[in-house]
Amino acid sequence: MINQSAKIYVAGHLGMVGSAIVRNLTNAGYNNIITRRSKELNLINQVDVEQFFESEKPEYVILAAAKVGGIVANNVYRAQFIYENLMIQNNVIHSAYKVGVKKLLFLGSSCIYPRMAPQPILEEYLLTGLLEPTNEPYAIAKIAGIKMCEAYHSQYRSNFVSVMPTNLYGKNDNYDLEKSHVLPALIRKMYLGKCLQESNWDTLRKDLDKKPVEGISGKSTNVEIINILAKYGVDHKSVTLWGSGSPLREFLHVDDMADASVYVLQNFDAPNDIPSHINVGSGTDLTIKELAEIVKKVTQYQGELIWDSSKPDGTPRKLMDNSKLEAIGWKSKISLEQGIQMVFDDYIQ
Repeated sequence: MINQSAKIYVAGHLGMVGSAIVRNLTNAGYNNIITRRSKELNLINQVDVEQFFESEKPEYVILAAAKVGGIVANNVYRAQFIYENLMIQNNVIHSAYKVGVKKLLFLGSSCIYPRMAPQPILEEYLLTGLLEPTNEPYAIAKIAGIKMCEAYHSQYRSNFVSVMPTNLYGKNDNYDLEKSHVLPALIRKMYLGKCLQESNWDTLRKDLDKKPVEGISGKSTNVEIINILAKYGVDHKSVTLWGSGSPLREFLHVDDMADASVYVLQNFDAPNDIPSHINVGSGTDLTIKELAEIVKKVTQYQGELIWDSSKPDGTPRKLMDNSKLEAIGWKSKISLEQGIQMVFDDYIQ
């Protein structure tokens, strides 16, 4: 076990995953957690990262910092996604090695696997086929992170471990109408649609104040707001959603992911076998249409759901095999409907 006074650096502590890991560590009694905002420490800058590690000398590192986004952001900002993620990983992992960090936990993504991988996806399927084109730059960066951890263990015996989460959702998620992942996008679109249906302009404007939408300000008229939201597929009668709704996806609440991450940090050392990484998921999947119906029920949205099949679906199915993680004693605890209700309750506060 890790001593509760051990110095633990959580990179990306303000993000959805990083903040959940900090909450989990704090609740577990760890009292020496180091964090830095991006304004205080630019993880893309090698010199800054090396100076930080030399100064702080953390004993444990959880690398949850990354440039992330949904299918649109991944496809549009391809250069930024590969460059920034590679730089963050290279700098943190190498600096951790240089100062002798006892253990590093690298957080990846299920998009590392081939687009047409057999289901459920085993860790061994890594690098056995072509990636999903829309998020290939991000996936390649994450694959490089896994291989970097394996290489440092092979050459230097560094205790660097990687975990690959499935699709995550939860507190501190990104609800940007253009750049968010599918679940927060569904929640916000239906919530805004509900406000329009009910002509609940006070609530709708509060939402837009907290989570701005480009082109909308406090001075925008109701008509201007309606016209801009319509561009994102939200109006008083319906919500338009990307794709056919047929792809199958697995979802895991971020509090479960944080719990799994801390569990692996405490109970699993870097193995000599390759692949060394561990899948983290819920073990069940559903179609995006089924997901949308759950969100509709939770948000109490009464309008029509329209599917724009001209937009890309992404990978047809992505279900993780979690037997490796279960073998060391961890399983998810939060059901999807329970988790979505928790997220929505937090969203509307």
